Amino acid sequence: MSATIANLNISLTQALDSKSSNELTIAIEPTPTYNSRAQRLADFDTLTEALEYAASGTTGYNFYDAKGNLRSTLTYRVLRDNARVSARRLLGLGLVSGDRVAIVADTTPEFVELFFACRYAGLIPFAMPVPVNLGSHAVYVQQLHGILQGSQASAALANEDYINFLGEAAEGLQRLRWVGTPEQLAELPAPDKKLQSSQPSETAYLQYTSGSTRTPRGVIITERALMSNLQGIVRNGLEIHPGDRAASWLPFYHDMGLVGMLMAPMVAQVSVDYLATRDFAIRPLQWLRLISRNRCTVAFSQPFGLKLCTLRVRDSDLEDLDLSCWRAAGVGAEMIRPDILRNFAEKFAPAGFSMNAFLPCYGLAESTLAVTFSRTGYGFQSLRVDAGALIDKKIAVRLQVDGRKYNEFVNCGRPLPGHTVKIIDDAGQKLPDLRVGSVLVHGTSIMTGYFNSPEDTKSALRPGNWLDTGDLGFLFEDNLYVTGRRTDVIIVNGRNIRAQDVEELAEQQPEVRAREASAFGITDTNHITTIVLVIECRLTSTTDRQSLTIRLQRLVYMAFGVNCLVELVSPHTLPRTSSGKLSRFAARKGFIQRTDLADQLSVESKDR
Repeated sequence: MSATIANLNISLTQALDSKSSNELTIAIEPTPTYNSRAQRLADFDTLTEALEYAASGTTGYNFYDAKGNLRSTLTYRVLRDNARVSARRLLGLGLVSGDRVAIVADTTPEFVELFFACRYAGLIPFAMPVPVNLGSHAVYVQQLHGILQGSQASAALANEDYINFLGEAAEGLQRLRWVGTPEQLAELPAPDKKLQSSQPSETAYLQYTSGSTRTPRGVIITERALMSNLQGIVRNGLEIHPGDRAASWLPFYHDMGLVGMLMAPMVAQVSVDYLATRDFAIRPLQWLRLISRNRCTVAFSQPFGLKLCTLRVRDSDLEDLDLSCWRAAGVGAEMIRPDILRNFAEKFAPAGFSMNAFLPCYGLAESTLAVTFSRTGYGFQSLRVDAGALIDKKIAVRLQVDGRKYNEFVNCGRPLPGHTVKIIDDAGQKLPDLRVGSVLVHGTSIMTGYFNSPEDTKSALRPGNWLDTGDLGFLFEDNLYVTGRRTDVIIVNGRNIRAQDVEELAEQQPEVRAREASAFGITDTNHITTIVLVIECRLTSTTDRQSLTIRLQRLVYMAFGVNCLVELVSPHTLPRTSSGKLSRFAARKGFIQRTDLADQLSVESKDR
């Protein structure tokens, strides 16, 4: 850390402290918005080539604490210099080109330096999550152990907050040569080893999926695929230009945080202001204050982050915010509900936020990050379609009049250059506009496969290198509308029922104060599927809980014509993925374990 501080652009001012006239206060200045070099928009072959150019300017990364105070900066120049030194230290451990290096991805300069150090050394880094809930010690250690084992990592690093977790997770793994902290690595010698230039065909990193539907898998991303996606993001998706500045709370272990808010700004030489994810979760207002204070123009969020801002920020706080600078409010990484966007826009309109700033997009780790973007400056567009036709005929019939039950889907935009999206039916045939089917993607940023998992790779990559995203959706006027995950469609008596629709029924009930629900299906040995709805609820009275349960069962039956099991659980107990999304896979598994239903379920239901 001392090496980083020594290179910071800081000013020393005499402290006006009556206790000691000799004290000095370090005033750290954030990196500038406007760069000293001409902007280049990702026209590089590799990540390190992009960093070499960014290092010739004055922009970089800025890290803020929970109170919104700037605690450290990392210019691209210092990042380049420190990464090259750390690269030689990693090679000094006996690591060789192609070895995997695990890094627990806290929001710190050290993570960024280590990630780029791996690329300078020809090593393959991958980010591992920080715990969503520190109370889940054993679960977190098990998660890390599984990733370390599956990746066949040769080295692993974590800061002081998480090194004990990492040490436990590393036990019994013979391939791991070294486990330690960034500070311990800094104490090692940096032998004068030649650093090789990266090649476009090399693996740039592994991206572990968040595990919302199954065990996380390591997506292999090449330098060529990465740079293709980054160029599409900064040029076509965001239309980056001089004067842009980014702000982010997204975790570095999530593809939107790593690619979208760490790499994309660097390849366009844009400065970024970071707030740690855990600090955002406690006080989302700080993220909005960063945008307002530093006049940030680009900031992304998952929908639940916008929802958190709407619920947690008080009206009295709006007086100190000016969000009129925010031109690209990217939204993605999960199903985008129009009501969340409308509520956010209404809440923050007094602070200058414009509905036209919304920028819905669609992507997934298997395509590096982005696949489609809507148009900047136009806000979000949506279609309301007949709910009955969607369920029974898999057709998105647009509603022209009010009064009928409908589903509303957000326009996620058109594919980036070099990418194609098509919709197919169960027989693999391409479907026309407004027909719902599986979403397939073809393009220059598609993964080469899952690391050490040929069966999963074969399942995901269809003939012709078409990526099966696992999502359902439809096209209309070349724009993509995502309707849900294939695994989130519950088939009961031949009817396709969206889990999201069942969950929304619960979330509309006033007693469900936490407004969180998870719906899924379980199939017994007689092949009868039942919908299960698990919801977080604060009710304590037995009578009130029974009343809510009966009401929900009646609503589900009235809406879908099927019976439903309802389980009420305490607030903050529904399982989430490392990126913060609710995990139906884990919710189903937990329900089965709690209710001792394992022996009564079919093999498919237990394995799903």
